[in-house]
Amino acid sequence: MQNFLDKIFKNQSHIYKSILYIVTVCFIVFFFPKGGQFKYEFQKGKTWQYENLYAPFDFSINKSQADVLKEKNQIKAERLDYYKCDLKVFEDVSVAFNKRFPIIFSAEKYNSRQLVTLKEAANDILNNLYEFGVIRTKAKGSVFKDIYLVKNQEATRIEYNKLRSIGYLDSSIDAFLKRRGLSTFSESYKELFSGLVKPNVSFDKDLTQKALESELSKISHTRGTVSEGDLIIARGEVVEAENLNVLNSLKGEFASELWANNNFYYIISGYTVLVALVLMMLFLFLKKYRVEIFENNTKVTFIFFNIALMVFITTLVVKYNEAYIFVVPLCILPLIIKTFFDARLALFVHVLAVLILGFVVPNSYEYIFLQIIAGIVTILTVSQLYKRANLFISVGQITLIYMVGYLAFHTIHEGNLKNIEWFALGLFLLNGMITLFVQPLIYIYEKIFGLVSDVSLLELSDTNSSLLKELSNKAPGTFHHSMQVSNLAEAAANEIGANSMLVRVGALYHDIGKMENPTFFTENQITNVNPHDEVSSKESAKIIIDHVINGIEIARKNNLPDRVIDFIRSHHGTTTVYYFYKKQQAIEENVNIEDFKYPGPLPFSKETAILMMADSVEAASKSLKNPTFLIIDEFVDKIIDGQMAAGQFINADITFKEIASVKKVMKQKLTNIYHLRVEYPE
Repeated sequence: MQNFLDKIFKNQSHIYKSILYIVTVCFIVFFFPKGGQFKYEFQKGKTWQYENLYAPFDFSINKSQADVLKEKNQIKAERLDYYKCDLKVFEDVSVAFNKRFPIIFSAEKYNSRQLVTLKEAANDILNNLYEFGVIRTKAKGSVFKDIYLVKNQEATRIEYNKLRSIGYLDSSIDAFLKRRGLSTFSESYKELFSGLVKPNVSFDKDLTQKALESELSKISHTRGTVSEGDLIIARGEVVEAENLNVLNSLKGEFASELWANNNFYYIISGYTVLVALVLMMLFLFLKKYRVEIFENNTKVTFIFFNIALMVFITTLVVKYNEAYIFVVPLCILPLIIKTFFDARLALFVHVLAVLILGFVVPNSYEYIFLQIIAGIVTILTVSQLYKRANLFISVGQITLIYMVGYLAFHTIHEGNLKNIEWFALGLFLLNGMITLFVQPLIYIYEKIFGLVSDVSLLELSDTNSSLLKELSNKAPGTFHHSMQVSNLAEAAANEIGANSMLVRVGALYHDIGKMENPTFFTENQITNVNPHDEVSSKESAKIIIDHVINGIEIARKNNLPDRVIDFIRSHHGTTTVYYFYKKQQAIEENVNIEDFKYPGPLPFSKETAILMMADSVEAASKSLKNPTFLIIDEFVDKIIDGQMAAGQFINADITFKEIASVKKVMKQKLTNIYHLRVEYPE
């Protein structure tokens, strides 16, 4: 049992990666569409490259979205509104009319024959007004439109202009009286009906909406059928509007047909194998070319998390509305990976993510092409992300590539630039705006995963930070030395294409451990008193060596990133404190050299190797007296060649050519520091 637990403990890193791999594959496959993939790729305007295609089963031909939308718009344009009529209003108005008529037309003013004539006319006016109904105000633009008028649960189709409006009551009365030859009584009739007539017809919004929905639901989304065995398209035939619609219908039916045949588990197995292969390629790439990332479970988790996140967001958008597929800012993925790692890995991860998404999105060829091109542009254009202008410029270029690519595909499909979907171009602009969110996202990732970006490095390079101020106060000589080393290292890193910002920050903090015992280091001694004279050589060596350990502790207390702490840990490698070692040899014969060696580790990157060279060269240059070009040249070669001979760079991915370039830069910098001039002949 103990041996079993020991094996698990020793292989915990591999076990974790295996679990991460399985969980990621399952997560991605879970969000994949639950259906089969059509095995043919086709595009409008291109020839059919496959064998003759016959219908594998009976299926209906779907109408295009444009056709369905056209039918819907036609139904909406031709719809008839429903108005409800309240008959009780007419009854109430009639009662009020009978009470008011004798008051307006009194028996004292008119004889009985006149009253009969006048009342008949008044009744005719009232009945005429309420024949179809009275509405408060008429809707604009509806005069020549028919409507349905609902009376006693029965709808009758009438012309809208047959309804009377309260606003036109007086004109209606005048027109009626003129026909009857009673215009002289106009004012009396207006007084009679003023305030008496009430609207009894109103627009029924709910019934109108239900009727519209009922009509829309009757729209057929298919037109005709294709029988099993019918020829759909022949080899070499151009995919045009008609057969394109049939092919799209078959593609849609294909997935549901497979689902209906209970092939679900086979489909899931196929998806799982393909996704597993893609992610396995990522593992192999990391193990072969990015060993330091592969061995760091946090970094591996970070990469897998971002791939899964992009797949998750894209599948959600596809399920909601595939028209919005290009809103997903997929270029954020290579941006983030490049920010925290390097461009080659960023492009590799981006391509793998796009390959996975090819199973999900419609028009996968177009999608994969556009996304890979956009990813390449992202990698090539984005540099120094901490400069805000660079990000805006890069996002603008990415958006432009999307638009140009879309227009190119549109031209291929349509043969011209007509009927461009401006909505799609708007989606690309929205994509670019969302991509700008990468800045706060990088900050969030730094806090969650403990990574460091150029933005954080820029903040750390500020010499007014509390830790560097403390260093300048406690160990001013060391602070000055660190500044000089940072200048040397940064110039060398720029020369060979290393991360100059990271090297500069690492150089500024590499000697912070000297704050514990500043006077034991030559650069901080301002008097002739040397504290090493009062301790043994072993103790002196231990104090010197301990500045690495002390630096790591101080860095951790101040929450410096691990990538910066790596410079503190490795800037002396496993070199020997040679001065005190030789001093001890003068006292005793059998001296253990391990007591005078730094614990390491060796530099393991270009950046850490550059710092070791710059630190040694700058420190030793203080001992130069009357330096000349030749002296500096031999001096730099001697120090760096000695480090190479001691095997200090065997773990660093730096070449002999790059080391030669570093030497050249450091010689130039030292020449400038000592203000050497060319010696002119007399």
